[in-house]
Amino acid sequence: MATIGLDKLYYAKITEGAGGIETYGTPSTLAKAIKADLSIELAEAILYADDGAAEVVKEFKSGKLTLGIDDIGTTAAKDLTGASIDQNGVLISTSEDGGTPVAIGFRAKKSNGKYRYFWLYRVKFGIPAANLQTKGDSISFQTPTIEGTVLSRNKPDDQAKHPWKAEVNEDDLSVLPGTITNWFATVYEPDFTA
Repeated sequence: MATIGLDKLYYAKITEGAGGIETYGTPSTLAKAIKADLSIELAEAILYADDGAAEVVKEFKSGKLTLGIDDIGTTAAKDLTGASIDQNGVLISTSEDGGTPVAIGFRAKKSNGKYRYFWLYRVKFGIPAANLQTKGDSISFQTPTIEGTVLSRNKPDDQAKHPWKAEVNEDDLSVLPGTITNWFATVYEPDFTA
């Protein structure tokens, strides 16, 4: 079903333990969402046999998430890009900055009034782009964008696979109400137990 809205943009800091296994912090509001573009890159291999394609394998390689937001704020900028905040509250970006990956959550309103919820488990962001323009005869809003690379997480799920995204529709009858209610309280963990 088509989506007609986007809101509730959250991020959760990641702490890596032994073997790079992720532990997610409590989600925090990132900014007011304007736009989210997610594109995926697949690794593909085709085995040819008997003069034709015998097998095709397509696997998630990485993705690109571009967020249009109202304002990133200094705390979120620090957490996402690795910049520092000095003793005067000024955000300082250096050439040595390299943010650590975070989990990104948001929801998209569908045309039936219900929502589709998302968690991207591991996103590494670059420096936000700034769009600035002088005010002329009319007012034109200029907002920042930030682009990140979406990766699968190191932590395997109950099926020994490494997820990169969780997605659920609130109007799916098989979804427990608590799943939706608690979606932004913690980063969703896959549950394949019987």
